[in-house]
Amino acid sequence: MSEELVGMLEIDQLSRLVTNDEIETVIVVFPDLYGRFMGKRFDARFFLDSVASDGTHCCNYLLTVDMEMEPISGYSLANWEKGYGDFHMVPDLSTLRRASWLEKSALVICDLIDDKTHQPVHAAPRSILSAQVARADEAGFQVMAASELEYYLLEDSYREAHEKKYQNLTAAGWYIEDYHILQGTRLESFNAPARRHLRQSGVPVENSKGEWGLGQHELNVQYTDILQMADRHCIYKQCLKEIADQQEKSVTFMAKYAPDGAGSSSHMHLSLWRDSANAFAGDQELGPVRCSDTFRWFLGGWIAHATEMMVCYGPTVNSYRRYQKGSWAPTSLAWSHDNRTAGFRVVGSGSSLRIECRIPGADCNPYLAFAAALASGLDGIENRIEPPPAFEGDVYSAEGLPQVPGSLKEATDAFADSHFARDAFGEATVDHYCHFFTTEHQAENSEDPHWDHKRYFERI
Repeated sequence: MSEELVGMLEIDQLSRLVTNDEIETVIVVFPDLYGRFMGKRFDARFFLDSVASDGTHCCNYLLTVDMEMEPISGYSLANWEKGYGDFHMVPDLSTLRRASWLEKSALVICDLIDDKTHQPVHAAPRSILSAQVARADEAGFQVMAASELEYYLLEDSYREAHEKKYQNLTAAGWYIEDYHILQGTRLESFNAPARRHLRQSGVPVENSKGEWGLGQHELNVQYTDILQMADRHCIYKQCLKEIADQQEKSVTFMAKYAPDGAGSSSHMHLSLWRDSANAFAGDQELGPVRCSDTFRWFLGGWIAHATEMMVCYGPTVNSYRRYQKGSWAPTSLAWSHDNRTAGFRVVGSGSSLRIECRIPGADCNPYLAFAAALASGLDGIENRIEPPPAFEGDVYSAEGLPQVPGSLKEATDAFADSHFARDAFGEATVDHYCHFFTTEHQAENSEDPHWDHKRYFERI
C-alpha cells in the first residue's frame, strides 16, 4: 500500500532526490514513552551511505526520562549503575517518506534493538505494538485502525505561551464552531497546509472540521493497518506542531486544555480482517448489531480489560480532567450502537463494522493505546469473553455502570495489579511503565493550577 502513497520513498528514489539536491536531510526517529519523536538529523548522503543499511545509535536513557528530559532513577532497563549505554536504532525503511512541511527533508521511523541481545527493546512503544500485531497475525487476522485526533489552535506562539505561563492565551476561534464552515474558513491558513503536507508526506487525509471548543479542530487521516496508523498518528502531531511553529502560532494536544471547554480526544477505531474480508461482519444478533463471534468476543475483551489497561488510554495527570459528564468524553465502560455518550461506540455494518473506543485522549501514545486495545480484544477472542448487554439512552445519566478510573494513580495501581497486562506485555515491560506512570503522577504540583499546561501544552 505504501508505494501508492504520495510522499513515500524507496531508497533509490531518495538517492535520486539527494543527487538532484531536492533532499538534504533525513530525520531518523523513534517514539519515546510519551509518543514524542526522539532522534537525529542526518546529512542525506551519509544516511544513504551508512544509516539506511546499518542504522545508528542513541543513548538508552531516552526510555527512562521524564517530560523535562531528566533521567529518572529506579529503572532496570537503563540507569547510572549500568552507565547509560546505547540502543541500536534500526530504520524501518517502509516508513521512509518526505517531510514536506520541512525544507528538503525526509523522515524515517526506527525500531529500537538491544545492543547486547540483538532483540527488540521490550519497553519501546513500537516494540510493544509490533508484538501484539504478531499475535494477531498468528491468529490469522490483519488489524485495521484509525485514530481521530483533536487539537486546540492558539494565536500565541509556543514561546509567547511559555512566557505567559500558558495563561490568557488567545484562541484561534471566538465561538464554538463544531462543523461550522464560516469559522473554519478563517483557520484554513493553518489547516489547509496541514492537510496538504500530511498528504504529501505519505499520510493521506480524509477531512478536517471545527470542533466543540474555542479554536478546537479535528483532522482525520485514512485508516490503515494498525502499526502504520500509529506511525501516521505521531507524524501528524509532529507535522501540525511544526507548522504552527512556522506560523508563530501554537497547537496543543492536551487532553483537557480548557477547563471550561471540550477535551481533545483520540477516538480509536478497530476492526479485524481475514482473507480480505472484515472478520467482524456476520449474521448473529448482538443487541442492535449484526456481527460475528469474533466481533462479540473482541468487544467483550476490550471492555473487560479497559480499567486495568487505562494508563495506555489516559497516560497523564491531565488525561483524567477530560472525563466529565456531558462533555463528549466517556465516564462509563458501556457500549452502544452509534451513541456518543458511551465509552465504546459501535459504528458501521457489514464490511464497515468497527468498534470506536472514545476513552483515549489526544495525549495518548498511540502505540500503547493500540497495543492495549488489540491485546484486550485478542484475549476476548481466545477466552470467549462476552460483552455486557448493549446500552440504550444517555450513558451519562445511567447508574450502576463501571466507571472510567478517576486519576492516573488509580489507573497505574490497576495496571500494576493486572495479571492480564503482565501476560500480554511481559513482567519487565509492565514494571517499566508502572515506574514511568508513578513518576508522572508524583510530579504533579497541586499548588500550581497551571502545572499541567507547563508540562503538557507543547510537548505531549
